Amino acid sequence: MSERLRITEIFFSIQGESTWAGCPCVFVRLTGCNLRCHWCDTEYAFHEGRHLEIDEIVEQVRGYGCNLVEVTGGEPLLQKGVYRLFELLLENRFTVLVETSGERDLSSVDPRVIKIMDLKCPSSGECARNRMSNLRYLSNRDELKFVIADRCDFEWACEIVRQHRLADRVHAILMSPAFGYLAPAELANWILRERLPVRMQLQLHKHIWPPDTRGV
Repeated sequence: MSERLRITEIFFSIQGESTWAGCPCVFVRLTGCNLRCHWCDTEYAFHEGRHLEIDEIVEQVRGYGCNLVEVTGGEPLLQKGVYRLFELLLENRFTVLVETSGERDLSSVDPRVIKIMDLKCPSSGECARNRMSNLRYLSNRDELKFVIADRCDFEWACEIVRQHRLADRVHAILMSPAFGYLAPAELANWILRERLPVRMQLQLHKHIWPPDTRGV
């Protein structure tokens, strides 16, 4: 029997975030998360799910006929078998994204996997869990995301961007207004005033479908 992973859902949708926003994408959502961000929108992934063999996961992904795959959660790097999943997806010539809180060590993630890493701002309640050493494992293929809920978050993120010269280290720095907490226009104005080298993003899927819709 091959290795198994606990999976909350596998679905085909439009990528709603990152520089890949708007692209058709297969999502593999793993179960489990060790953080509890105040604005989390996928709490159902904390405990739901069923165990699937990794070979079966790859076959389901292949069935959608789409070359772009995102492995997400929860926190996908909590399950050790995820590295075998990355390996098989890459062997099958998929473009593989992983969305991670960055609280887990990124050193073992295959460099061919495109990392989209969160840095948790103060309003998340999990800022102290940021593993800043992970910045050394990000390349110019990878992306870094800040979810902004208020002005304090924004100022904190600005300081991190400048202190670590992030614009020189990653493909894109993403700033998202926390859905339902901060008006997009307000974040846009802050970014413009600060002349920040970042990309503002909205959660596109929440503007296409109702915000609480699952599997999209």
